[in-house]
Amino acid sequence: MTTSAATLARPTAHVDQPQGFLVRIVGAAAFAHLLNDLIQAVLPSIYPMLKQDFSLSFAQIGWIALVFQVTASLLQPWVGLYTDKHPQPYLLPGGMLITLIGIALLATAGSYEMLLVASAVVGVGSATFHPEASRVARMASGGRFGTAQSTFQVGGNTGSAIGPLLTALIVIPNGQSAIAWFMVAAALAVWVLWRVTGWTIRHGQHRLKSIAGQQAPALSNGAICRAVGVIALLMFAKFVYIASFTNYFTFYLIQHFGLSVQQSQLYLFAFLAAVALGTFAGGPVGDRIGRKAVIWVSFLGVAPFAMALPYANLAWTAVLAVAIGLVMSSAFAALVVYAQEAVPGRVGMVSGVMFGLMFGISGIGAAGLGELADRHGIEWVYQVISFLPLLGLATALLPATRAKAHPATCC
Repeated sequence: MTTSAATLARPTAHVDQPQGFLVRIVGAAAFAHLLNDLIQAVLPSIYPMLKQDFSLSFAQIGWIALVFQVTASLLQPWVGLYTDKHPQPYLLPGGMLITLIGIALLATAGSYEMLLVASAVVGVGSATFHPEASRVARMASGGRFGTAQSTFQVGGNTGSAIGPLLTALIVIPNGQSAIAWFMVAAALAVWVLWRVTGWTIRHGQHRLKSIAGQQAPALSNGAICRAVGVIALLMFAKFVYIASFTNYFTFYLIQHFGLSVQQSQLYLFAFLAAVALGTFAGGPVGDRIGRKAVIWVSFLGVAPFAMALPYANLAWTAVLAVAIGLVMSSAFAALVVYAQEAVPGRVGMVSGVMFGLMFGISGIGAAGLGELADRHGIEWVYQVISFLPLLGLATALLPATRAKAHPATCC
């Protein structure tokens, strides 16, 4: 199969069959997600540099993270809810243009206040990207919802892993102005999403209707409320813990083991690469054995590693961080698809809520962890949060829901 840009938006009779898993469309959405999250990963990756250059406290770093994450989280559900009723496919390239502007502001910010503004603009760009891009992945899934969602999500996680590495190579040695190089990635993403938008305009809504019959029956209102509460608790446990790595793992390594900033970024890259791999595995496995089974393993399986990490030496810290990223990340695609099955017909809203929860919880968690680190030390923080994965026991309260069997066609 060709994946060239020229064929990305070209309709053919074969690929428009509703049972087909469109690799080129899901792949394009995943690649755009890679570029989007690569850009977003620049911000937490430069926290040590910003802390030094602007003489910031951990609490101020936490507030930068909060502004970015909450800006994204508050807008995403509303974007998804609106586009469920009034599809806006051009939000995809439009959102990436906003991200490009945010990167330009971040590269030129001369004060703490401007750093907050730049963070907010990047957050707005993210809010307009995720619900629509997740919808595109579902459109092209051919009923293989978990596989499509995990493929889409692994693009983002791969970008999140590459971002710190590129930051260590490009930005840290050359200073804040070098952030502008990431505008090239944003421009490439705009072009890819423009091509994807052409396909969604011609075929997307028809494909969503074609796969509607493969969705699980809707839960009762009471079951939905219970599911939402449990999902929110699981998202809290997962993303507060993940936020401790994405925002403060480098500080932990620098303080606890005496690593340099660039050395610590390599360890963060290893963790985020494991997150990407685990995310990719979680979706297809969930299609086969069910979402709840994946959620169970991702939380309780990671608990012993999390509780051992604060007491490990450097070598074992690296091993445990990779294991934690690999196992815990498998839950997100399962949680998203579970929520979409629980509330069928609201793909944009559910995706917006899930990504919004991810960003909001991560932002609030980052700010809270920063305050705790200022008061008690970063090592104490890692000891306390090591118990968060045990909240995965709440998975037992999730009502059963499972999509109907899907064809195994891939085209």
